[in-house]
Amino acid sequence: MKIAYLAGCAVVALATPSVAFAQSTGSTEVEEKAETTVVITGSREDRGVEGIVVPDTSKAKQVLTQEQLSKNAPGQTVLDSINVVPGVSFTNNDAYGSAGGQLYIRGFSQDRISLTFDGVPLNDSGNYQIYSNQQLDPELIEQVNVNLGTTDVDSPTAAATGSTVNYRTRVPGEEFGVRLSGSAGEFDFFRIFGMVDTGEFTPLGTRAFFAASTASNRNPINNYGKIDKQQYNARIYQPLGNGNDFISIAGHYNQNRNNFFGSVPLRTDLTQSATNTAPRVVGAGSGNRFPLTRDEASYDINYPCTTNQVARTGVADTPNSCGTEFDRRYNPSNTGNIRGASLFTVTDSIRLTFDPSYQYVKANGGGTVGARERGLDINPAGGAANCTTVTTGANVACTPGYLGGRPYFGRDLNGDGDLLDEVTQLAPSQTQTNRYGVIANLIWDISDAHTFRVAYTYDRARHRQTGEVGGLYVSGEPLDVFPINDPLADVTSAVLQKRDRLSYAILNQVSGEYRGSFFDERLDITAGVRAPFFTRDLNNYCFTTSDSGFVDCFGEGDPRNATYAGFNPTVQGPQQRILKYDEILPNVGFVYSFDNPFSVFANYSKGLQVPGTDALYNAFFFAPDTPQARPNPERTDNFDLGIRFRDRNIQAQVTGWFTNYEDRLASAYDPILERSVYRNLGKVEKYGIDGSVAWQPVSQLALYAFGSYLKSEIKDDVQSGACTAAQVTGGTFGCASIGQGIFVATAGNREGGAPEYTYGAQARGLFGPFEIGLTAKRTGGRFIYDTNLPVYGGTAAAPYEIYDAQTPAYWLVNLDARLSLEAIGLNDRTFIQFNVYNLFDELYVGNFTSGLNQGNVIGAGQFGGNPSAPPFAQIGAPRTISGTVTFGF
Repeated sequence: MKIAYLAGCAVVALATPSVAFAQSTGSTEVEEKAETTVVITGSREDRGVEGIVVPDTSKAKQVLTQEQLSKNAPGQTVLDSINVVPGVSFTNNDAYGSAGGQLYIRGFSQDRISLTFDGVPLNDSGNYQIYSNQQLDPELIEQVNVNLGTTDVDSPTAAATGSTVNYRTRVPGEEFGVRLSGSAGEFDFFRIFGMVDTGEFTPLGTRAFFAASTASNRNPINNYGKIDKQQYNARIYQPLGNGNDFISIAGHYNQNRNNFFGSVPLRTDLTQSATNTAPRVVGAGSGNRFPLTRDEASYDINYPCTTNQVARTGVADTPNSCGTEFDRRYNPSNTGNIRGASLFTVTDSIRLTFDPSYQYVKANGGGTVGARERGLDINPAGGAANCTTVTTGANVACTPGYLGGRPYFGRDLNGDGDLLDEVTQLAPSQTQTNRYGVIANLIWDISDAHTFRVAYTYDRARHRQTGEVGGLYVSGEPLDVFPINDPLADVTSAVLQKRDRLSYAILNQVSGEYRGSFFDERLDITAGVRAPFFTRDLNNYCFTTSDSGFVDCFGEGDPRNATYAGFNPTVQGPQQRILKYDEILPNVGFVYSFDNPFSVFANYSKGLQVPGTDALYNAFFFAPDTPQARPNPERTDNFDLGIRFRDRNIQAQVTGWFTNYEDRLASAYDPILERSVYRNLGKVEKYGIDGSVAWQPVSQLALYAFGSYLKSEIKDDVQSGACTAAQVTGGTFGCASIGQGIFVATAGNREGGAPEYTYGAQARGLFGPFEIGLTAKRTGGRFIYDTNLPVYGGTAAAPYEIYDAQTPAYWLVNLDARLSLEAIGLNDRTFIQFNVYNLFDELYVGNFTSGLNQGNVIGAGQFGGNPSAPPFAQIGAPRTISGTVTFGF
């Protein structure tokens, strides 16, 4: 009976942490009450089957506990672990989880999915991206739960139009304990993880854990890249009184140093063109291609090499390509957070939770640039003035700055005494973020069957984005992977930057939720609403020269800004813009339980994504009082209807779902302005079915099967341009008159990027001290473009297909095995584990960025010009074997 909650749920809940199915302390408390029966009995239906749990909520949700997570390769990103959840599709860039990846859930891309860590939002505060290689060490994750189509009512998210992923840190143990693991594997993988539980070390029952790990491996694709990662974690937990009240504080720091690798053009034609028979080989250059076999899926870059160091006075020296390859690019990150959590019983029926947090990010990504020693003429009347020979005069204004996509220093960079040269320099995009947040809930147990809560959520991110230039060694290596630490300055002593902006992304949110139980606890109803109020305070210190975000930049307060503005009065210059968004987002649902283990559930929620700061800076191209400068947010209406079966040996769920997607934000053409702008593309409808069943017929065998199907339909064609005089006279398809709209044929098509279907199975055998598991998943084809057309090469007059419209479906099979060493006198926490990722070494297309269309490709057989270059795609991780020895005491 659920009324047993007051008698002892709190104590047992701490002893059985896997029952917490939500992100914040407040959401966890409310959901624990709803699950009280299984908390007290400790029944199998709560613990799940071998770490797979289907909680009995109104939302389509699935939970993986540490029992499941621990079977993956040590150090693996948690986002790879949830790849067995129906509706989830994750492509991992390497087998060890340290090189990034790409996540889709029900067709929503990762910038539309909310990821939280103990309630702390992890999506980038600027572009909402998720960085899978920066997640918590898996040994410390108590559980991860996936809401397939909705958020919690107190979620601090600006990104989630659909799904959420929430994971929670383990509570320190009550007894002293130590865990130490050492791992080694292919591609020079080596990892050490250590953790100490203090046990209760004060009369008040205070306990804590401290953990650290370090991991490294070389990349499996080329002869250059390497990955180094270190992470530090700690948590102090203080129980309060005799109930389940507590105060907790936790800290996390992660440092990654890795190179990009394995991203190659998505084309499989074997020659350079239809008329040029020179071979096209596998590689990351624009003239390369995707491999046809696994044997082809590795290549060498120009390494080791020496940059061109010959500096000749009076000669325009140019650099060679050493250090410029895509695979040379570093993606360094230093990330950390401090997370608080607390629960206070105010009265017998009222509880208060308070979860504050702070996050820090220092990261960059990008490559090199050809820096010019001279200045650039910023006077449009000067034409193509050559600032190496003419620096002043009528209509000539040679000026240093970051202009036209490259830095002009106005000073000698290579020491040869002239200003004629081009020198290769490092120029990544730098980001530093300081983010503060809090989630507070006041929970009122009106009675044993009815609970009401109100919540307040605050999130404030100071997002500083710059683009300093740094130097390279003779070997092509950067002097510092963070040029911001020692940036290069121009002749005026100003630091040159390819972007210079300061943003404040602020959320104030109030929410309320009611949960009630009726008809002898057969029917549980949840009704909630959240009201977010978003502010985007944007400060751009550069001149925006295109609607794609390109800028000319001198720096905040630089006197050259006035000179440039005088010469270019129509260009939007440095300015501040403040945009505000708010919405009412309902979230209602029910669960009805029958006498048998069956239950049915349904849920409706409204989702919202506010335009990210990165996209809003693109809109600085337009005057602040125009509609194009203020894009509308995305909105979704999400519906779930499903049935569950839960007993001691089976966890099963089937869900049908429908999402109505309004105001999808993307780049489209504005015929009035004759430019592409960031704006709404219209309506998209998505629907599908997800299902899973976990079954343990006997104690020695656990079986799990899952699958999903997705259908999406874009409702409208999208205008991509307007006919020019040259297109009319040249006979471009659809261009009968000047100004006539050119439309991309998207109506009725699927969205690109997401697989049409996924399905798979897992089997685990338990044979005394030996355990073995096999997980297999098939991922369906993914359209590359929203036009659902192939990738073309050649010209508009003579196009030819260089890649199919979809990536091929593929199987990914992983094997794990564990041998307990208890039989030789050690304890049950000491074991040897082996993991094999991609057991059959299948070649497949990993992550890629889908697009509206391929440049000027309008529809089948319809071209508005020559096809643009194909997209780049990641080569899927190869078969990778690793082993781990773990000692615990």
